[in-house]
Amino acid sequence: MAPERVTGPWDELMPRFAELTNDTFFGEIWERPALSKRERSILAVSALAALYRTDQLRGNLRRALRHGLTKDELAEAIMHVGFYGGWPVAVNAYQVLKEVLEES
Repeated sequence: MAPERVTGPWDELMPRFAELTNDTFFGEIWERPALSKRERSILAVSALAALYRTDQLRGNLRRALRHGLTKDELAEAIMHVGFYGGWPVAVNAYQVLKEVLEES
């Protein structure tokens, strides 16, 4: 399976950044064999929720669903993060998860 390609505003503004994002991050990092994409997705969702990175969280929640995580697993991960990262980050992440689920 080919690495995932992402696009964003950087494609036109900073083509080198787009290249590094796709080749290095989604190519080399996400394709490393020690963790599955499913495991990487739950780690990414957890980190982004804890860091209150709403825009990136939205895309990674979509990716996590594509990688086989269920809404219940994602909700459980967010609850777990809430006790480490703080209640406000969990509330925010639940809102983003709700929006993502309503899209599909």
